[in-house]
Amino acid sequence: MCIRDRVSTQSTGILSPLTMATGQPNSMLNSNQKTGRQLLCEDRVRKVCGDGSFQEIKFAQTNSCFDSTEPVDPTIRPGGHYMTFVQESNLPKLHTGTGQLIRSSPAPNPQFFLRGHSGSGGMCSSLNPQTVDMTARIAPPKAGAFTKRPNPPNTEFRRFYERGDLPIAIQHMAAGNMISWKVEPELLDYHHYLPIFFDGLREREEPYRFLAIEGTFNLLAKGGSKILPVIPQLIIPIKTALNTRDGDVIATVLKVLQELVVSGDMIGEALVPYYRQILPVLNIFKACNANLGDKIDYGQRKRGTVGDLISQTLEVFEKHGGEDAFINIKYMIPTYESCVLN
Repeated sequence: MCIRDRVSTQSTGILSPLTMATGQPNSMLNSNQKTGRQLLCEDRVRKVCGDGSFQEIKFAQTNSCFDSTEPVDPTIRPGGHYMTFVQESNLPKLHTGTGQLIRSSPAPNPQFFLRGHSGSGGMCSSLNPQTVDMTARIAPPKAGAFTKRPNPPNTEFRRFYERGDLPIAIQHMAAGNMISWKVEPELLDYHHYLPIFFDGLREREEPYRFLAIEGTFNLLAKGGSKILPVIPQLIIPIKTALNTRDGDVIATVLKVLQELVVSGDMIGEALVPYYRQILPVLNIFKACNANLGDKIDYGQRKRGTVGDLISQTLEVFEKHGGEDAFINIKYMIPTYESCVLN
C-alpha cells in the first residue's frame, strides 16, 4: 500500500466541502454507484466467512519509502492467450515429390513386438484381460474458454497513482471509505483521466481497486456531455478487462457499462459500432447463472451473478442504443432475445 493511504486525509473524520460536493451517502446512490464503496467490506466478509475460495491478491512492492509495484515481464499481456506448444517431431512434413503433408512413423522397436502365445486372440470375453477401463468417461480436451487469463499489475491507473499524478486520496470514514478529490471531477480533462480510471477496472489489489472503481463512478456522475467524445478511448480498457475472464472483474465492468450508457445523451448509440470488441466475452459467459433449483439466493442484492448482469447489460444496451442496437447485439450474441420488440 502506498504511503499516501496510510494517513487519513482528515484525521477529525469531518468531510471537507470539496468531498461533500462530490461524495454522497449510499442512500442517495443507485445500485451501480454503490459498487466501489461496498468492495472492501464484501471482500473482508468473503475472506472471513467464505468457503476459503477467496484469496486476497498482493503483488511484490519495492519496499522503499515511495512504495511502488515491482515491474513485471513486459511480454505478459493482460487477457492474452498463448498457442499450444507442439513438438516438431509431431508436426507433419512436406513431401518434396508429391507435395503433400505426411507424418513420419518412428522405426519399429523389436522389444515391443508381440510374442507367441502372449496375445488375447481366441479367448472368450471372461478370460480376456482388462486392458481398457470402460467405466471411465473419456471426455474431450478442455478449450479453456472460462479459464482466467493473465492479469498483471501493469495498469495505467496503478502507474499514475503511484507516481502521484492523480488528484485523489482515500477519505477514511466509519461508515465506509470515500474518495477525496483534490480537484472537482467536472473540471478535469476527461480525455486524459477517464481512460486511466477505466484501465484500473481490472485491478484486484487494494487500494487501487477501490480507487479505480469509485473514481470511475464519480467521473461518470459528474461528466455529463464531456463523456461522449471520450467513448473511443474507453474501448481498449474495457476489452482488456473483459478478456481477463475473471468473474469479479467482468461483474465490475458490466456495472460500469450500465452506468456509462445512462450517464449522458447519445452514449448508447456511440457504443453500437464497438459491440464487436465488447460482446464476444459476454457471449461466452451469458449462460453462467447460479442453478439453485428451488433454493433462494440471499446474495442477489450484491449482483454478483455474471449471467444475470450480462442479460441486464444487454437490455440496457438495446434500450439506449437506438434502432440498430438489437440487430448488432443479435449478430454477436445469437441467443439474445429483444426486451423491446417482445
